[in-house]
Amino acid sequence: AMTEKAVASSDATNITAAIRHSGSSDSSSSDSYVINGLKWWTSGAMDPRCKVAIFMGKTDPSAPTHRQQSMLLVPMDAPGVKVLRPLTVLGYDDAPHGHAEVSFDNVVVPAGNLLLGEGRGFEIAQGRLGPGRLHHCMRLVGMAERALALAANRSLERRAFGKPLAAQGGLREVLARQRIALEGARLLVLNAADALDRAGHKAARGEIAAAKVAAPAVALQVIDAAIQIHGGAGVSQDVVLGHLFAAARTLRIADGPDEVHLGTLAKLELEAAAGGAAALRQIMAGALPSPKM
Repeated sequence: AMTEKAVASSDATNITAAIRHSGSSDSSSSDSYVINGLKWWTSGAMDPRCKVAIFMGKTDPSAPTHRQQSMLLVPMDAPGVKVLRPLTVLGYDDAPHGHAEVSFDNVVVPAGNLLLGEGRGFEIAQGRLGPGRLHHCMRLVGMAERALALAANRSLERRAFGKPLAAQGGLREVLARQRIALEGARLLVLNAADALDRAGHKAARGEIAAAKVAAPAVALQVIDAAIQIHGGAGVSQDVVLGHLFAAARTLRIADGPDEVHLGTLAKLELEAAAGGAAALRQIMAGALPSPKM
């Protein structure tokens, strides 16, 4: 339970949910926390097997920006936890997994449910998001492969104007271009996975960002082409393409929107040109002249 309805949660420092010590401001004398907040897009919350939520909120709003947040475990059946409604993704409910809007109203949880320590929520989130983003990219490559296979089969099976769709030169070019785009995305994802394995998520943030932008864009391109080849069937519930499109489109937002990842890539390029992060900050502040080629 991280994303909040009231703020732009792509910037995790915006989170307003509160985690307070119960009955005392002195953490040493408190054995529980009281949490309050309204979350949405809480994935898995609609699944009847879901028994625990990981809740992110602020334990110390006066701390440095990235040390204000903490995470803790919250039983879904705790008093004050209420699933307000299920959320659909462009009409799809993703059952039985499901996403939900959930309110936490004066929920009391033991202090032992705190994860890693106070002020380390942002750290936990970043550590999970790197591999999580790459997992999304892997699934996107799989979605695109499935869509391309469906498109190729459809072009062989259907006939128009007296011949198979596959005989149309324009359609052959479409299929070929989807394969080229898909292989490019696959290699970006493989490169990011290799960098993650070798150097960790922080050092691999550029490679992960590039894959996270490219993979959903390519998947959407391939799926859209497959829908077009299928005609009316492509947008019907009889074919999986509509569901694949909805999932791929969502992943331009989930785990960081495109704009955040593009910003990361641009920052890395500018740091390299400036001679490091500190030099870039000084140039941006007007304290240093721009480097000469």
